[in-house]
Amino acid sequence: MHRATDDRRRDILPDPVANVRRALTEAGVRDTVTVLPGKVPTAAAAAAALGCDVAAITNSLVFELDGAPLLILASGAARVDTRYVSEQLGSGRIRRASPAFVLEHTGQEVGGVAPVGHPEKIRTLLDSSLEEHGTLWAGAGDHHSMFSITYGELQRITGAHALQVR
Repeated sequence: MHRATDDRRRDILPDPVANVRRALTEAGVRDTVTVLPGKVPTAAAAAAALGCDVAAITNSLVFELDGAPLLILASGAARVDTRYVSEQLGSGRIRRASPAFVLEHTGQEVGGVAPVGHPEKIRTLLDSSLEEHGTLWAGAGDHHSMFSITYGELQRITGAHALQVR
């Protein structure tokens, strides 16, 4: 566990959230991590807690492609069409990853996965429909934390390839 250093949160943060904060800071992005009082494990729950459109929630979905992780950052209003994504990539079958696979590759549990703060860089795709929103909200490493970011900043800090995912 790491101790937070700002005035918004002085208690101890879980390591995954501290890792996200560190990744944001190292990428030159303002730390906007918000710790919410209740769990927000779904896009609908996060949108309700934050008072935003569910389409502005960025789900960090981990899939398995040829034994390696593939992170798809998708709008909370979208259901990823893995067959369509696979066809665009010219790749093999994309499978939903198991919770153990997700934890192994991200250091974060399903429902709280962030786009950043992972032990190793993960190949990342960014849902191009998210560009319609001025402010996006993404998970910050656990079920209680979210951060805000612009589409351009998110693409820059993740090195994501923009793609239609549905």
